[in-house]
Amino acid sequence: MILIFSICHSQNEVKGNTVFAPIGIINFAAEKQISDHLSLQIEAFVSPWKSFTGRHLQIYLGTAETRYYFTKKQNKWFLGAYISGGVFDIQKYNYWNDKHITNEEGVSLYNDDGTPRITSLYQRGFVYILGVDAGYKLKMSEHFNLEAFIGIGTVQGFYHGFFADTNLRYDKAEKWNKSGEILPTRGGVMISYVFK
Repeated sequence: MILIFSICHSQNEVKGNTVFAPIGIINFAAEKQISDHLSLQIEAFVSPWKSFTGRHLQIYLGTAETRYYFTKKQNKWFLGAYISGGVFDIQKYNYWNDKHITNEEGVSLYNDDGTPRITSLYQRGFVYILGVDAGYKLKMSEHFNLEAFIGIGTVQGFYHGFFADTNLRYDKAEKWNKSGEILPTRGGVMISYVFK
C-alpha cells in the first residue's frame, strides 16, 4: 500500500529533445519516479523523412529505460539501462556514397543509354537495441529541467537491401540480412516539464 501511494504521488516529467527538433526529427519521453533513486522512462523517436539530403531516413523507434540517480532528488548524475525496438527505411552510414554497380562476377553494369550505372543502396527492416546510457539532469526551476545524455548499445538489425535507382533488392538473402554492431544509439539535450 505504501509503495502504491509513493508511485501515485511521485514526480512525473514530459520532455523533448532539442538536438533533433530543428531538423524535423521528433524525440519525446515521459519519466516517472518510482523510488528515491530509480525512475522509469518511455521514449519515442520518429524520423519521418522519406528523403533527407537525398538519403532515406525513416526511423520509428520506441524505448523503455530504467534510470538510477545518485541523488535522492532525481537530478544531477544518472546511469540507465534501456531496450529499444522499431522499424526503419534508411541508408546505413557505410552506404551513403553512390557507387558504380557491378554484377556477381564484378563486371560493370550500364544504363540503357550506355552510361555507367551509379546509384546508392538503402535498407528497410526492423531493429532492437540493448544499451546503457549516462547523463546529467539540471534543475532549472520548480517545473523545468535540462538534461544531457548519451548512450551506447548493441544494435541488432534485420533488413532487406535495395538499389536506390530501381527500388529492386540488391541482396540475395532468402529471408533477412542480419547486422549486429556496437554503436552510439541515443543522445541529446532534453528540456522537461515536471508535474508535481
